[in-house]
Amino acid sequence: MKKLLLYTFIAASFLVSSVVRAQQNAPKDSVVQLYGVVMTADSLRGVPAASVIVLNKGRGTITNNEGIFSIVVLKGDKITFSSIGFKDITVDIPRNLKGNELNVIQLLVSDTNYLPATILKPRPTREQFERDFANTRMADDSYEIARQNLDEQKRRALLASMPQDGREAVSYQLRQQANKYYYSGQLPPMNIFNPAAWADFIKAWKRGDFKNKNTSSSSSSYSNP
Repeated sequence: MKKLLLYTFIAASFLVSSVVRAQQNAPKDSVVQLYGVVMTADSLRGVPAASVIVLNKGRGTITNNEGIFSIVVLKGDKITFSSIGFKDITVDIPRNLKGNELNVIQLLVSDTNYLPATILKPRPTREQFERDFANTRMADDSYEIARQNLDEQKRRALLASMPQDGREAVSYQLRQQANKYYYSGQLPPMNIFNPAAWADFIKAWKRGDFKNKNTSSSSSSYSNP
């Protein structure tokens, strides 16, 4: 344990001495307060939210709504100005800069992207245009999607095909356990003699709840292509 503490103390002393030596060897007055404005080259308007990045340093800033920025850099750093729709530009902070402040007005040139030409051709005949227009499948809007989701037949098909979620499965299991404990030691009731159960069965049969699931799903998909 004592040897471990001794080695740790030696390593810490060596690290502190290295940091102090690096600070002593660093050039004096190397910190520069860089501030200015980023503007468009054609209209001289401020570019908002333009990126001001110090290369290979992992830090930077963005301009405000008027294109004004301020950042602390070092002499000799490379600063990249970029924004969507403009060409990137990189400037160097002079190593022999006198003082610790630098004010810049950086102009960005628009970056033009040329898209391939699009040729519009009309339909050969009026009959072909009417046929294509009538057979064009338009995407359903929010109102139509809501109307389809409220369809009784579609909801029954989804209810019959979709599995239960965690809450429904736990609730069903708890009800089964409660019924088991409630009728423990006695015969459970026979719903075949229950008029209310027969009424529910007849209503479900008329609604078509006992149809084949595949038939219901196919009919639902056919009615709602």
